[in-house]
Amino acid sequence: MHRNPAIIRAMSPSFSRREFIASGTALAAGIVVPGWAEIFQSGPDVDAVRAEAADEALAQAAKLGASYADIRVNRYRRESIATRERQVQNVSRSASYGMGLRVLVNGAWGFAASHRVDAATARTLAGQAVAIAKANAALAARKVVLASADTVKATWTSAFTRDPFDVPIDTKLAFLMKLNETALAVPGVSFVSSQLLLVDEHKYFASSEGSRITQRLVRTYPQFTTTAADRARGDFQTRPVVDRAKLVGYEYVEDYPWLQDAEQAGHEVVEKLKAAPVTPGRYDIVVDPSQLFLCIHESVGHSTELDRALGYEANMAGTSFLKPGDAGTRRFGATIVNLVADRSQPGGLATTGYDDEGVKADKWSLVRGGMFVDWQTTRELAPLVGQQRSHGCLHSDNWASVPFPRMPNVSLQSASTEVTRDELFSGIKRGLFIEGRGVSSIDQQRYNFQFGGAVIREIRDGRLGAMVKDAAYQSRTPEFWASCDGIGGPASYRLWGTSADGKGEPGQTNAVSHGCPPARFRQVNVLNTAGSS
Repeated sequence: MHRNPAIIRAMSPSFSRREFIASGTALAAGIVVPGWAEIFQSGPDVDAVRAEAADEALAQAAKLGASYADIRVNRYRRESIATRERQVQNVSRSASYGMGLRVLVNGAWGFAASHRVDAATARTLAGQAVAIAKANAALAARKVVLASADTVKATWTSAFTRDPFDVPIDTKLAFLMKLNETALAVPGVSFVSSQLLLVDEHKYFASSEGSRITQRLVRTYPQFTTTAADRARGDFQTRPVVDRAKLVGYEYVEDYPWLQDAEQAGHEVVEKLKAAPVTPGRYDIVVDPSQLFLCIHESVGHSTELDRALGYEANMAGTSFLKPGDAGTRRFGATIVNLVADRSQPGGLATTGYDDEGVKADKWSLVRGGMFVDWQTTRELAPLVGQQRSHGCLHSDNWASVPFPRMPNVSLQSASTEVTRDELFSGIKRGLFIEGRGVSSIDQQRYNFQFGGAVIREIRDGRLGAMVKDAAYQSRTPEFWASCDGIGGPASYRLWGTSADGKGEPGQTNAVSHGCPPARFRQVNVLNTAGSS
């Protein structure tokens, strides 16, 4: 069976929603946004052909000398709808289907992939992958040893109640246009852009150890940005509302109060335009989950990737200030700080049933009581730090991509009792409350960093005050987490995430979430970022 990757896009420089609908979704140059049935040929033999190709590839790899092999036969669907004010900017659909085979020969990896899914192509892939593995083995500094794994035969589907790919484009456009109108109705808002991203993954995994796993994952990602401009002064400010993607269906669009957020973002961006620049100095800060998730991602998520600590990503993504022998011996933060990796967290973007080498989703501590205690691992990495089992962190972003270690959902645990945001503010004489993304950077060892916010307000004598702008907090990872002396309770816990975490060379993207309550940090250096790009 032959499946070519397909990208089908409809674009327009300035289509109103009314014109878009009236055209019957026919856009520039007569292009029509097709239904998914037009993109994918389907038939009752799809699963049978897929299984036959996978079995043939594994058998041929073994015949050619592979001590281990696994194959992924995956289908991806993506849809993106973008608007600005009352115009449709872009509607695109893309689809891809193919298989990628990984083999281990003489302690070295080989990989080959194809968009053709059939037995003959599978045999060819096996020959290519084995040849590559043998060439790699001649140059390898060490032999790959895999941690043990269970033989699994399972089917797993992420939780959703409404398939977003069954929802008409008209309905999705109506949602985005209503979002825009709500923000534009706030006096002073100049521009609004919004977007809806949808992803559907169908994944089939088979290994020479006997595992056979079928999975489906559905992600939904609404986002928007409001802008207020002061033309007389030549100034403008933005308030992005992003990083809320979740592993759920279209019910996320229908059930969450997006219009309320749009109105609030409108008021905030107008206020931000009039806000005074922050005065640099030392502040007690309370960081909202909408910003703290990014700090967790960069300073904790990436620093606890074992491949980075071993230097495997030094050329592209960098290394880590943590060393391979630090687990169980190095203090990472205050004793109230507990950070957990979790591939099973409901709604988490990195949540799955099994990773891309068939290891069941795991949950484990990275930092416990302020001590760094464990790494993110795969079957190859686990033995390098004396572990018998993988934590299930292997992932690839496409059937044609080589799977390699990627970040799970990494989250800060709430306080054991209810602690409100106001309680975190109490006792702060001069401080800042930071929400959302701003200007941010971190070094290649995930040690020195600065993170800005989208909305920043003063805290004066325990009370929330006026908005300020151009602020970013700056610290070093262990010092920052050591300064944490207050964490919100379970009711304040929120899950945020990014759909485009980059890593590797050639680069791949990973979707990952980070949950946390608001948290308080004492005497943190705050910079004025005016003029930063």
